[in-house]
Amino acid sequence: VPRWLVGSGRGWVTAEYSMLPASTTGDRKQRDVSRGRQDGRGVEIQRLIGRSLRGVVDFEALGERSVYVDCDVLQADGGTRCAAITGGYVALHLAMAAEIEKGALERLPLNQSIAAVSVGIVEGRALCDLDYAEDSSAEVDANVVMTGDGGLVEVQATAERMPLSRASLDELLALAEAGIASL
Repeated sequence: VPRWLVGSGRGWVTAEYSMLPASTTGDRKQRDVSRGRQDGRGVEIQRLIGRSLRGVVDFEALGERSVYVDCDVLQADGGTRCAAITGGYVALHLAMAAEIEKGALERLPLNQSIAAVSVGIVEGRALCDLDYAEDSSAEVDANVVMTGDGGLVEVQATAERMPLSRASLDELLALAEAGIASL
């Protein structure tokens, strides 16, 4: 565990995120290591994934161990941060279940399930799971992270071309909730 958790009886979950060189259409994305630093977008997404996953972990049940969830984007077409959160949760659940089978954990140290989806308003219509073309032309786009019982973990909404009304936000949250329930 990180130094600040040694002796606490609590564990830690964090995430690493990267878009691999062939993941984008058009120009090949450079590896962060070749530039000598991680890009700001990747750092922000990595923090979002870690925060989201930590929101459903019982750290006492995890015990003094760290879990790194590695999220590498193989093919990007919008929604990579949401896919990384949802896939990261699945990977975390599978890893914890394997530790239970090995006898390393007594019970699943997860309080809830978690998933994420992108939603937005494109040409006046509310859409769920925006692809790159939809996201880049959206009047409003949002990333919504929710627990299995409907609790909001994080909402990132941006009005690109028009102010977002409360009614539109409510519509997007309902759309996201339906998409997340499906996941």
